[in-house]
Amino acid sequence: MLQRIKWPLFLIAGLMFGLKTYIVYRFVFTISLENMMQEIILFINPFATALVFFSLAVLMKPETQKKFIKYGALIGTLVIYVNLAYYRNFTDFITLPSLFQFKNFSDLGSSAASLTQLGDLLLFLDVVILFYLAKKTDNRLVKTYQRKGKLKILALSFSLLLTNVVLAEIERPMLFLRGFDREYLVKNIGLFNYHIYDIVINSKTKVQRVLADGSELVEIEEYVNENIEQDTKSDMWGIAKDKNIIYISLESVQSFVINETLNGEEITPFLNDLIEDSYYFENFYHQTNLGKTSDSEFLVETGLYPLPNSSVFFTHGQNEYNAVPEIIKENGYYSAVFHANNKSFWNRDVAYESLGFDQFFAEEYYNVTEENSIGWGLNDKEFFEQSIKYMEELPKPFYTKFITLTNHHPFELDEQFASIDQFDSNSNTVNQYFPTVRYTDEAVKQFFDLLKQSGLYEESIIVLYGDHYGISEYHNEAMGQFLGKELTPYDSLQLQRVPLIIHIPGHEDDRVIDKISAQIDMKPTLLNMLGIENNNDLTFGTDLFAEDRKPFISFRNGDFVTNDYLFTKGTCYDRQTGEPVDDVSDDSEETTEESLCAPYKQSVLDELGHSDDLIYGDLLRFYDFSKGTTKEE
Repeated sequence: MLQRIKWPLFLIAGLMFGLKTYIVYRFVFTISLENMMQEIILFINPFATALVFFSLAVLMKPETQKKFIKYGALIGTLVIYVNLAYYRNFTDFITLPSLFQFKNFSDLGSSAASLTQLGDLLLFLDVVILFYLAKKTDNRLVKTYQRKGKLKILALSFSLLLTNVVLAEIERPMLFLRGFDREYLVKNIGLFNYHIYDIVINSKTKVQRVLADGSELVEIEEYVNENIEQDTKSDMWGIAKDKNIIYISLESVQSFVINETLNGEEITPFLNDLIEDSYYFENFYHQTNLGKTSDSEFLVETGLYPLPNSSVFFTHGQNEYNAVPEIIKENGYYSAVFHANNKSFWNRDVAYESLGFDQFFAEEYYNVTEENSIGWGLNDKEFFEQSIKYMEELPKPFYTKFITLTNHHPFELDEQFASIDQFDSNSNTVNQYFPTVRYTDEAVKQFFDLLKQSGLYEESIIVLYGDHYGISEYHNEAMGQFLGKELTPYDSLQLQRVPLIIHIPGHEDDRVIDKISAQIDMKPTLLNMLGIENNNDLTFGTDLFAEDRKPFISFRNGDFVTNDYLFTKGTCYDRQTGEPVDDVSDDSEETTEESLCAPYKQSVLDELGHSDDLIYGDLLRFYDFSKGTTKEE
């Protein structure tokens, strides 16, 4: 049957590749479609891109055409596959810096393997067919085209691509100014055009640093001075003065497990008890992006947002920052990070130096064996137990951060270590999450006991926070089963809440705080607790204990939460009821004045843009923090 095909090989390749890509878009990626126009655009864009690419073959000689088509299809399929595996974990599309961060890939192990499914082999079916056609048939499927024929084929294919772009711009005006929303780009222009856009944007940011001269700081200073309250002192001012600060980064722990049960058993019994003697922020959101744990570290230490298309640690780890470790060093604090992983993972060894950390206790400081490892590495119980001896030797007062590992995707835990049952759903990720998060809870309890035995407990303030989500939207069906409802975009954003517990020995009261808060607020909160003035900073968080706070919490994709409303997927929701109250999915200039979320929308985009400018331009190298002014030449 294949021998009877008379269509040119480039057209066969374009149609097969376009159809495959559309099937992946429509039925594998969970891309939301809101109207018929979006359905049409999503159908057109994979064919438009594929036909433009494969039609370039007509510019080549017949034998070269065959090689270009079959290897082009193979490489394109690998790009789809990498994005698909990445999407299953992060419900997002990979970016150029992430794709080329090869040194992280060797550490993915079982996490990467769990993202592969048997059906993925079907992605390569058209590649097999093309290799067969190129080898078994004569040159009737490929030929030398005359100049007029080449121009006609290329004009037709590019006109289809132009139609796609025009329709996308009509459906989503100023689309290319919204690079923070990768789903919108893929939905409207396709995965491969998105990657081209990503390459252009990343090239542009490299140039941005070279051309920066510090004049860009004026507008950012004005925004911070007008919108961020930095000089307000709360009742917690100076409460941690000269105390040791111990941060515990809880890998992938989300708030939905707090005070929740599975089969009648508490999922996080120790954290539940700890909350009763601590300050607990129940509406605290993570704001990470592609850098995940490293992004949470960046937020906590700098009060700046992560980048839209890469991990800050990886692409801008050598920038100059005014980070917490550097600030508190001037007040006599020694700083250290404990993390039993490869020190170069997420470029931490470089980024930590830029942030001002004095020491990094990485994998080489620990005795890591097959017996004491779970998932990504040293189990959390062993991690804390082996860390305490190093901690006891640190100069005091100290500022330390412990990054846990066990509750990491794919949440694998042998039954002998599990003290709570798995959930029962169609998602192994969701099912296995509960035993590993319980294991981390038990490890933290053990760590508190070790702190008390060492005498460090009473001298310290302990801050526990979730670094990012553990279960992505890809598993919403199973999560809906656990929560007992069908999840909406409102629910998905609410699931981005992670625990923040500030435990101060001697303050044994229940203080549950329901104000909206986020990771970007942790820097000013800690500095205020330490009694350290930092009024000349260029950051975007506010003290969590202050009454006069910024009225919104921003997310990297442009979503936001206010005291009354929640904005996501182009819809404004009532924050308390979860009911849609408005649709502001159009551009801000077309949004009606009555829109309830509209007053915040531009402020969120401005704030994200200012943070990006600071990082891309490495602008803080031009800033004198002691005076709060741009450095003189």
